Amino acid sequence: MASNNEQFAQAASEWDLETLYADLASAKGKRLTPVEKLHLRGLLCGYSPAEIAERLNKSVKGLGVDLCQTLYHYVKNLVGRGDEKVENWRNITEWLQEAGYKTQSSTQCESSDCLPLEFLIKRANITIDKHKVIVDINLRIVASSPSEPPGIEDIDTNGKG
Repeated sequence: MASNNEQFAQAASEWDLETLYADLASAKGKRLTPVEKLHLRGLLCGYSPAEIAERLNKSVKGLGVDLCQTLYHYVKNLVGRGDEKVENWRNITEWLQEAGYKTQSSTQCESSDCLPLEFLIKRANITIDKHKVIVDINLRIVASSPSEPPGIEDIDTNGKG
């Protein structure tokens, strides 16, 4: 049987799991458990709670109760929807996508003399303070050429690294 980190691993290719885990840990007040991370990755891969339970040989009802008492609660707090009811498990992925946790890549350059770039907006916060709009963006740019391995440069508009 695959380890917890290997199950639903494809979520890492579409979601910024590192930032999401850290932010959910803040919403929870402590780190997510390996099981919570596993269930979250299953949801992010598009599996329903019933499908996740089936793949993990767990009780569908038990997994549903667990999600309602843990991940759903943390995600609602994280995205500012604490008073809303999760009508459908897909709400979780929609809310996290709206909050900027899903990776977004740019159109690839077609010219042979330019480097293909991939942009990943890790997080964007917009606040309004005394007639000023403040946009805080954490951006990752990946540039690669056929002759060199991909290079990654992190740009943090806050200067926090």
